[in-house]
Amino acid sequence: MLNMEEKYEPLKELGSGNFGVARLVRDKKTKQLFAVKYIERGTKIDEKVQREIINHRSLRHPNIVLFREVMLTPTHLAIVMEYAAGGELFERMCTAGRFSEDEARYFFQQLISGVSYCHSMEICHRDLKLENTLLDGNATPRLKICDFGYSKSGILHSKPHSTVGTPAYIAPEVLSRKEYDGKIADVWSCGVTLYVMLVGAYPFEDPEDPRDFRKTIARIVSVQYSIPDYVHISSSCRLLLSQIFVANPSKVVFSQLV
Repeated sequence: MLNMEEKYEPLKELGSGNFGVARLVRDKKTKQLFAVKYIERGTKIDEKVQREIINHRSLRHPNIVLFREVMLTPTHLAIVMEYAAGGELFERMCTAGRFSEDEARYFFQQLISGVSYCHSMEICHRDLKLENTLLDGNATPRLKICDFGYSKSGILHSKPHSTVGTPAYIAPEVLSRKEYDGKIADVWSCGVTLYVMLVGAYPFEDPEDPRDFRKTIARIVSVQYSIPDYVHISSSCRLLLSQIFVANPSKVVFSQLV
């Protein structure tokens, strides 16, 4: 069995985070490019990493980054995945400022297609955001959901109850510190993603004081958001956002969102 160095040729660093470093590599045999997430062996290989591997490897969908394999180096655990050459959707949106409703719809439909599939496999992502959606390198880019570090399986794991995710995207029920439905919380995060694509700002941040986390939390809990006058979107899109941003959701069905 080949080891990491024998099988893959390292090309460049793609980025780094709390987990470690991500690198672009080339399969020496097929010449295919892959992204590899290197996590230092030892205490960093925790339950979060185990869940990421178990949940991500079970998913096969055109709007989810494809999991290829896990390999070990003398110092690191290496997660080999599909390489999305188009980078983060977040970067594309920052360059544009905000998207037209048509462009936002194009990406949103792909996002909920991937998330709906995860939910059909009994997996909730729990950290959906623009930074965790990548694009392939095609002229008409395909969205790819990545980073399943906070994901939970309804079959293998306990029901979600911890407050995880990115503050601006967190649903009200996630803040309650009680058990919640991870799938419905994912839908809320999809709604935040849609809003950010359309408006170019986060829905629940105080425009006067966007860095005040307490104010953001208060606005999330009270579902206090508005669409600025300069943003022109259809009434059906406004209705969609109002159906997603609900303080006490019972069940949000993806078929309503497509």
